[in-house]
Amino acid sequence: MAQVVYYFAGYFQATKTNGEEVSFAVPSGNFGNICAGHVARSMGLPIAQLVLATNENDVLDEFFRTGAYRVRPSAFETSSPSMDISKASNFERFVFDLLGRDGQRTRELFGDQVATQGGFTLSAAEFARVAGFGFVSGMSTHADRLANIRDTWQRFGSLIDTHTADGLKVAREHLQPGVPMVVMETALPAKFAETIREAIGRDPELPPALRELESLPRRCTVMPVDATQVKRYIEVHVA
Repeated sequence: MAQVVYYFAGYFQATKTNGEEVSFAVPSGNFGNICAGHVARSMGLPIAQLVLATNENDVLDEFFRTGAYRVRPSAFETSSPSMDISKASNFERFVFDLLGRDGQRTRELFGDQVATQGGFTLSAAEFARVAGFGFVSGMSTHADRLANIRDTWQRFGSLIDTHTADGLKVAREHLQPGVPMVVMETALPAKFAETIREAIGRDPELPPALRELESLPRRCTVMPVDATQVKRYIEVHVA
């Protein structure tokens, strides 16, 4: 949960007094980063909303809209690949808090229903508690990513990656008057050159430390599928 400090740092940069609230929009597939936001809010940080943004793999968006958690058989590939997740491994932590830290009920949902039925649906009373934790959500498509990358580049001269574009799209759907919205940037545009090229008609610039990387010599050693030989190779060449 090292990300917790990000929320405090973002809050202090976006506010002038301790009485102000800030919302955070987070591209989320595995629920790790935004779970840190939940922890920060539980610690007392004045977070108005935790805006969860998914791509087309919308397992978490569906839950926060309906109370139904349906694990998909597998995720499908999108242009924001770090969010291509069909089962969020950090999500159980939040549900435990949502249910009043009821371990037996949490085990019933995840250990029994998810394992045997592939998901669960909260009761109406349980789902009603979500509002008290500040979560809202939304989903972004490839077309949305392209539009937000292009718009941010044309209006501000800033280039964002595909995951941040998902966060920005959903953030705009949940703006509140007088409440700053901080969109978490989670990757470098250079990692997604094909989509960036599609959005703005040019390749993203590589970070200075990586600009010469592709011109360096490549070295590889083909080895048999043998753990002992791999360990020995590492000992000889790295130790």
